[in-house]
Amino acid sequence: MTAPTSAPQSLTRVCPDCDGFASVKVTLGGRDCNNHLRTVTAHCPACHGTGTVRRLRASAWEVAA
Repeated sequence: MTAPTSAPQSLTRVCPDCDGFASVKVTLGGRDCNNHLRTVTAHCPACHGTGTVRRLRASAWEVAA
C-alpha cells in the first residue's frame, strides 16, 4: 500500500482583501414604485470582483482579472 499523497496546490488563492466575498449588494434605502429595495453592486477593487488572486511565483502575486 502506498502512502497518501497531498493534492497539488492550486494556482489561484482567495483574495486577501475581500476573503473571497468579492461582490456585495448595498441597499440605498427606500423602495421603488414596485416596492423593491434599491440596491447597487460593489466589487472588490483589488480582485475586480473575482474573489481570487493568481500566484505567479513564490514571491509575487497577481490579481486575477
